[in-house]
Amino acid sequence: MNSPAPIIKTTHERKLIGMHMNLSLANHNVSELWQEFMQHLATIQHKMNCELVSVTNYPNDFFRAFDVEKSFEKWAAVEVSDFTNVPDNMETVVIPSGLYAVFQYKGSSANNAIFQYIFGAWLPQSEYQLDQRPHFEILGDKYKNNDPNSEEELWIPVKPKIFSSVLSQTH
Repeated sequence: MNSPAPIIKTTHERKLIGMHMNLSLANHNVSELWQEFMQHLATIQHKMNCELVSVTNYPNDFFRAFDVEKSFEKWAAVEVSDFTNVPDNMETVVIPSGLYAVFQYKGSSANNAIFQYIFGAWLPQSEYQLDQRPHFEILGDKYKNNDPNSEEELWIPVKPKIFSSVLSQTH
């Protein structure tokens, strides 16, 4: 795997409709979530585009101490223009606007090396630290699950390190 450099972007607020479940790294049966979601995708109105969005909401302490049993919330969703007519079996989630490190990833979704690189190498050496907002992946038309030629965008929420150190000195 090459070591891609991210593009730092500010995203607009994103309204999503989808389904979610609680998972852990030890119990990561995300395919069940996506299979259920895809069966009902056509019932969602006001879709912004045909890109699928995978959202992960980690608890505040998730990255402090590694534990494969620690749970997080995983979403299979699509971006919509508004929340009118949400299907009965779906829910809404909002990704707030904010700063993200966006990685263009090419490779199998089963390969975790990109995340090891992001969190183990790039982030500690960067001018940024994680921010407590949703992480998400945009699965566009080049996405092919578990295919080595698959392409997707990985959006990691970040904030400048300098702000947190300045704030901690003033409080």
